[in-house]
Amino acid sequence: CSKDYFDISVQSGQKEVFKGRFSNDEAGFVEALGHMHGSHIAMEATGPYYFRLAKFLWERDERVSVINPLVIRRFSQMTLARTKTDRKDAQLIAKFTSMTEPAQWRLPEEHVLRIRNLEGYIKGQKECRTMLTNRLHAYEHAGTLEPTLRKTIEEGIKRYDQDINEHERQVQQIIMENYGELNENLRSIPGIGPRSAALLIILTDGFSRFEGYRQLISYFGLAPRIFESGSSVRGKGHICKMGMGQVRKVLYMAAISAIRSNTACSGLYGRLMEKGKPYKVAIIAVVNKLIKQAFAIAKSGKGYIAKAA
Repeated sequence: CSKDYFDISVQSGQKEVFKGRFSNDEAGFVEALGHMHGSHIAMEATGPYYFRLAKFLWERDERVSVINPLVIRRFSQMTLARTKTDRKDAQLIAKFTSMTEPAQWRLPEEHVLRIRNLEGYIKGQKECRTMLTNRLHAYEHAGTLEPTLRKTIEEGIKRYDQDINEHERQVQQIIMENYGELNENLRSIPGIGPRSAALLIILTDGFSRFEGYRQLISYFGLAPRIFESGSSVRGKGHICKMGMGQVRKVLYMAAISAIRSNTACSGLYGRLMEKGKPYKVAIIAVVNKLIKQAFAIAKSGKGYIAKAA
């Protein structure tokens, strides 16, 4: 889905029986449903543009799945697809759906949508604050900053700080009202603070969207990716960067804290560094360890208990 339109490919077995382009609005949804009704309908999670269509289908009891774009990209590579267009993507998603039967999507609860909207707003405000701060530093470096302009910029930064803090407080309030026990249990893990606990809860719908911690690691884009070709060509392992940058940054900082305070994480970090692993590899391993701990805590419903050394 894009802002203005979406393409569909309807398949029967291995054969495409219909394809078309429709406007990404109520009229387009109704028209497209006439071709898709009763099918297993799948789409990529393309920013905010898929949501209205997914909601429209869910409310009409259609089987609908929303798929991580990374999964479709990997499927494209596996099938050696070379052409990249919206219509080819629709065909690829249809083939993937018929072969794998992805899990059905459900409409998130109202408080989850509220949190996501607030988080999107906060992210935008932080980006604006950063731009204004960078502009202040540039003027200072050039030595051309007038006192009146400095005051204006500093007041603007202060307003951004107040606004961000207020909306982060609202997020915490919603989390405490709906996930109070889960939030407390997650924060009992050494290294997991208010921000990392909140993001883990928000992006997993309270850990209800995933069956295992490995799925969560892949969803966040933290799974190692190894390049190999036969026995003659081998590359270094890299972290897949196709996930969510925001949560990776927060969990990176949580990992640094966990190295100092979390026995299991500090032990893992020490062993990897002793083996000569790069610093980033060791940090990401600690991040994944924290995710594994968080998933176990969320599913057990109990707080963290440190194991004896």
